[in-house]
Amino acid sequence: MAWLEYLLPLIFLFPLGATGVIVLALRNLHDAQVRSPFDACPLREPGQVQRDHLDRAFASLFLNGALGPIVTLAPLVYGMGRMLFASHQNWLEWALYGALSTLLVLAFCLRLIRDFQQIRRIKLSLASKLAVGQELERLIHPEAHPFYVFHDVPTDTDVIDHVAVTPHGVFVVETRGRTQPFTPDCREIGVVSVESERLRFPGWHERRPLEKTRRATNWLSRWLQQRCGEPVPVHGILALPGWEILCEAAPTGVTVVSGDSLARQVADMRLGNLDAALHDKLIAALMERAA
Repeated sequence: MAWLEYLLPLIFLFPLGATGVIVLALRNLHDAQVRSPFDACPLREPGQVQRDHLDRAFASLFLNGALGPIVTLAPLVYGMGRMLFASHQNWLEWALYGALSTLLVLAFCLRLIRDFQQIRRIKLSLASKLAVGQELERLIHPEAHPFYVFHDVPTDTDVIDHVAVTPHGVFVVETRGRTQPFTPDCREIGVVSVESERLRFPGWHERRPLEKTRRATNWLSRWLQQRCGEPVPVHGILALPGWEILCEAAPTGVTVVSGDSLARQVADMRLGNLDAALHDKLIAALMERAA
């Protein structure tokens, strides 16, 4: 029967299918979320969102790297089986199997390149957030200096990188990592010009970091006022680690810094004076939100 010539070669695909099932099972064993053994709440660190994205990017790289050879070999293995069971040789059919395998190889190569590029971008962003988070940790002292720092505070639609509470106000700290371009003689160009509505990097400009910082600052100000029942002074800070800041026009409601000596800069800023009762309310509300 002619249909058996197409059905019997499927036997050769069973080992590849079993290997694919094992790969998917190993992928499902991966759990990136770490929970506290005391209250079972997720533990969050500086750049936790980037850590989660990095875990997913590595998982995607694992799947594409492991499943790619399996999927690309499937047409060739099936074609070899067809050659064994076919009553006559159809070279056009064999060429189609080869062409399909070639297209699959190109597709998985592009996916691997995408994964590598994504991992590089996430690592750069994570390194920037870790650097700024480490700098902000210098604010934390025992009772004599009531400074508190929260990382990855969720809003209604997004996540705030860092929130610092001092006796003189609340500060939203957003971090952005950008690769510095090179001159023809291999020197890095690390100067960014700050304008009222955009950041002018060497060769490109961006508006979204300033808009994101303003949006996060406005949201936190409204949310804290609702939770505490009175206005709370909140200010936004955008940190660009590794860049030299040239301020041409100060953005409204946002201070752009390089991240060096950030703890001292935050401690020196005076938005107002928070009394002890309001200070405690802020800390309790942010602890609940961050959890």
